[in-house]
Amino acid sequence: MQHINNALLQSGGVSRDLHPGTLPARRETILQFGEGGFLRGFFDWMIHRLQQQGLYEGSIVVAQPIARGMVAELQKQDGLYTVILRGIDEGRTVEERTLVSSVSRGIDPFTAHDEWLRCATNPDIRFIVSNTTESGIACSPDDRLEDTPAVSFPAKLTRFLYERFMTFSPGAGKGVVLLPCELIESNGTKLKKCVLETAARWQLEAGFVRWLEEENIFCNTLVDRIVTGFPGAEAAALWEQLGYEDQLLDAGEWFHNWVIEGPAWIGRELPFEAAGLNVVFTQDYLPYRNRKVQILNGAHSALVCRARPMGIETVRGCMEHPDVGPWLERLLFEEIAPTLEGCVENPAGFAKDVLDRFRNPAIEHRLSSIALNHADKVQVRLVPTAHQFEETFGKKPPILSQLVAPYLN
Repeated sequence: MQHINNALLQSGGVSRDLHPGTLPARRETILQFGEGGFLRGFFDWMIHRLQQQGLYEGSIVVAQPIARGMVAELQKQDGLYTVILRGIDEGRTVEERTLVSSVSRGIDPFTAHDEWLRCATNPDIRFIVSNTTESGIACSPDDRLEDTPAVSFPAKLTRFLYERFMTFSPGAGKGVVLLPCELIESNGTKLKKCVLETAARWQLEAGFVRWLEEENIFCNTLVDRIVTGFPGAEAAALWEQLGYEDQLLDAGEWFHNWVIEGPAWIGRELPFEAAGLNVVFTQDYLPYRNRKVQILNGAHSALVCRARPMGIETVRGCMEHPDVGPWLERLLFEEIAPTLEGCVENPAGFAKDVLDRFRNPAIEHRLSSIALNHADKVQVRLVPTAHQFEETFGKKPPILSQLVAPYLN
């Protein structure tokens, strides 16, 4: 079995007679904090789609945010890896295999700090994307400006932005657009707050703070795709089918959605819509967050209430059950989606996509994991919908009322 960079590949727009080492050189325009499966199967896959349609000429340089990571493996594979997406689309089982070539290189700031910092002096860098886990956007009082590198992600980012500020004069148009993908509410707002707090603690000059405020955009975003990562149990069989060995093989679901709160011109620089990608640019991302929380997450918690006591172990098992599956459809289309009509775009269509995702034969989502902190989740995901339904329609929602009754004071 050949390694990926020794194979002649035909996938994701790389022709059969094109060796990976001869891929076209592109300007590095995006710095990405995080080399894990999610960003590779979500954002990097999206940029690859743009590139293959001739809609984007830049590339991604990936920075490893923690001391132990996968940048070395990414470098061994010349930034190449395969994404396998599976799911149900319009009732059909679908699968897509893409050789992603949007990453130009990876850098480990812990072993090549100067090289990483030189990226800040690259005039072409326009976007910074991150996924450093839900706890990644947090300030650390122990981080110092002279650390090589600082431990926390916000401190690393502050150091990077300060280097850029010191390289280019204010007003030169070298600010960046930050697109954090961490799964926390108001991720861009919280990241900016941490950067400003770090700058204050390091006593950086007022000009830098003005530059941060005036020439950089911290967007709140909402990401939605299940990426399960390396498919260990079937890797050998997949390598045989692909014709090459890929240690960074990345698997995920077919569905994807990204909501970005920010100026519309960002969507012209990153023309995801033109590429047929499910990306929404908006001035207010909260309705979309509410849609996801109330429909997708609400359905998850509802299944814990109803199906877990019945001994059903997975979400897909719920969908295949003759009583629970139809019960969930009634809950979504008769109580939850109608409550959101007029508040957010196409709640019924989103609910339909959710049911397709729940039926995905490639995803085993266990109710036991969804059940963690269940009572708190019900308060956020189901109780507000029940109240909103009653306010809107003047009556109690039959299914929701039964679900939330044990959790009301």
